[in-house]
Parts: sequence; C-alpha cells; structure tokens
Amino acid sequence: MQHDHGLSIATRPPSGRIRILEVAGDLDHHTSPRLREALDELGLAPGDGLVIEMSGLRFCDSTGISVLVGAHQRAQEADAGLALAGLSADIEHAFKIMGLTRLLSFHENADQAIAALR
Repeated sequence: MQHDHGLSIATRPPSGRIRILEVAGDLDHHTSPRLREALDELGLAPGDGLVIEMSGLRFCDSTGISVLVGAHQRAQEADAGLALAGLSADIEHAFKIMGLTRLLSFHENADQAIAALR
C-alpha cells in the first residue's frame, strides 16, 4: 500500500481474472499520478476485469476523473472490463452531473462490481 498526499492505493487478491484496486483518501492533481501509475502496472489483457473500490475515497477532482476516464479507455482498448464500486453519495452525484454514469459502470460494493464484470 502506498500513501501520497492522503491517497492510499492497495491491491486486493484477484477474484479469478478480475483485479481489485482499493483507492482511499483524496484523488486530486497531487495524487492522480500515483493512481495512473498503479493502473499502468496492472497491464490488463482481453477478458480481464478491474474493479476500482472507492468506498474510502473522500474527494475526487477533475484530474482524478480524467484518470478514471483514461482507465476506462485503456480497459476498452485491452478488451477488458472496468467497474467502480463503493462511491460515496456525494462523489457519485458529482459523477452523474458530469455524465460519467453513461461512460463508467458504478456498483454499491466490490462484490456487485465483480459479479457485473463476470
């Protein structure tokens, strides 16, 4: 687990071909490069899935959103699935306003996200 300006990123044991990344704290212009790096290191293959578990996320700015949108695009290019789980009501509301619910898939918890990617 790595801490950087109040962001922690942890990798949970995969569930089959689905990998789980837990992101907690503040995702902003200071911390977004850490998440981008962690996503780069995953290297998704066709048929893989990635759940970004965000129940511990307190804050997400436009830089953080662009990293998530980039993760979605990379997953699509790799023919892999991506799902976000556990967003707080405030952050999910902000994402809805920005139209991200049409692009990204949101689930209440990691188990639901894993089930959706299977």
